[in-house]
Amino acid sequence: MKSLYIFILSALLLQLTSCVNDLKVSPIDENVINSANVYNTTADYKEGLAKLYATFAISGQKGPDGMADIEGIDEGFGNYLRQYWNLQELTTDEAVLSWNDATIKDFHWHTWTPTDTFIAAMHSRIMYTVALCNEYIRATSDNENAEIKKFHAEARFLRALAYWHGIDFFGAMPFVTEKDLPGAFFPERIERIDLFNYVESELLVIKEELGAPKFEYGRADQATAGMLLSKLYLNAEVYTGTSRYDDCLTALQPVLSAPYTIPTEYRHNFVSDNHTSPEMIFPITYDGSKTQTWGGIVYLVHAQIGGTMDAKGMFGTGDAWSGLRTTKALVNKFDLDNDYRALFWTDGQNLEIDDIGLFTDGYGITKFRNRKLNGDLSDSNHNVQIDTDWPMFRLSDAYLMYAEAVVRGGSGGSQSQAVDYINVLRTRANAGSISAADLDLPFILDERARELFWEGHRRTDLIRFNQFTDGDYQWPWKGKVKEGIPTASHRDLFPIPSNQLTANPNLKQNVGY
Repeated sequence: MKSLYIFILSALLLQLTSCVNDLKVSPIDENVINSANVYNTTADYKEGLAKLYATFAISGQKGPDGMADIEGIDEGFGNYLRQYWNLQELTTDEAVLSWNDATIKDFHWHTWTPTDTFIAAMHSRIMYTVALCNEYIRATSDNENAEIKKFHAEARFLRALAYWHGIDFFGAMPFVTEKDLPGAFFPERIERIDLFNYVESELLVIKEELGAPKFEYGRADQATAGMLLSKLYLNAEVYTGTSRYDDCLTALQPVLSAPYTIPTEYRHNFVSDNHTSPEMIFPITYDGSKTQTWGGIVYLVHAQIGGTMDAKGMFGTGDAWSGLRTTKALVNKFDLDNDYRALFWTDGQNLEIDDIGLFTDGYGITKFRNRKLNGDLSDSNHNVQIDTDWPMFRLSDAYLMYAEAVVRGGSGGSQSQAVDYINVLRTRANAGSISAADLDLPFILDERARELFWEGHRRTDLIRFNQFTDGDYQWPWKGKVKEGIPTASHRDLFPIPSNQLTANPNLKQNVGY
């Protein structure tokens, strides 16, 4: 895979072309594209910003394939969201995948290695997004236009978001900012705690420079920054060794006071018109005609379908890829007769998984659909044409983080408010209310699974609760054993990809690999 330490991305709208030393020069050839001549109007800057958001959603310049952003992997597999989801979900009790693509089953078995192609793609995706954000931040840094200053803050947020994924997956990372001009060089390695501090400082600086909550759907706003800060603080003990639950509750306040609400139907967050859900804080947006990819939400909608189920009738799409399912460990957390969130199906599929490679072993999931909330077909409806947005941050997660921070001893919240928040979610789900006596950490971990399964939170949650590797909680085929066994604790982090170690002598491998 091409090393992303050579930050010369010549085929993009945002060319990484810079000045030499302190000289303020422009190319003589007017056909050479750089930030000095590609940005002439506010609309130009907004189009450049759109590319930064698009790095999370699509895989390249053309869509759904043909001009990939990164090399060395099939473009559909190399999609940012697809890799993020696989690393967060296939490694846990929430998902298995039957396909025989390369090392994909190693995720569920906890047997991945530093040469894993998918892990390398995730690392490259993070650094690719960081590189593009750095160039855009340079291009907007001295602009006094109020709208462009907001774009600048959004680019810094997106870079912080990508670096947070690096903190969570890999710990230490190569570190580059807008101060590092493009060219061939070896980025320095930044320790996990130092990268945490950098991301925190960036978010604290820009949070007031972002737009007000809900100023424009799909763009990072002040509530979005509050969600990411809350995520950092909730996991701070894992990332830095020091708990920050007080700060988590403080960071949640502007989110909880923002004009987001819980809709009456849980499914509203996972259908093709989920942009109308009042609890969507920050999505990765999809439009069937404009953001086409074989990864992302397209992967999730198609791959959860299988068997003889009427795929188009239920999901609003004609192709059933099959392969993605879940384990009994997740299914058994639900009251299947009453909880509306128990979006499982079986059409000959068994609850028990005797063989991950069998498509008939493990219940399917019906969570994400390419139909509207009222049941109508989406506006786009074939193969890569999916309109459903990915709910990266939504209000339910804020409620659950609040409750957890309170239970873990954080000040600035109350147990009664935490119980109220939980019961709002459980009432919507027809799951029955709880009392203060029910609110403890094991309940919260299970409730997060019930509310947020398949939304890319589970691995991080299990690590925070010391249950991902060598804890006392096991699930089917963890450790490549049907009943599940503990695995080595060093797998709480993924390895630094071997190709990155070869490319950059400043990096070093994570302990245990």
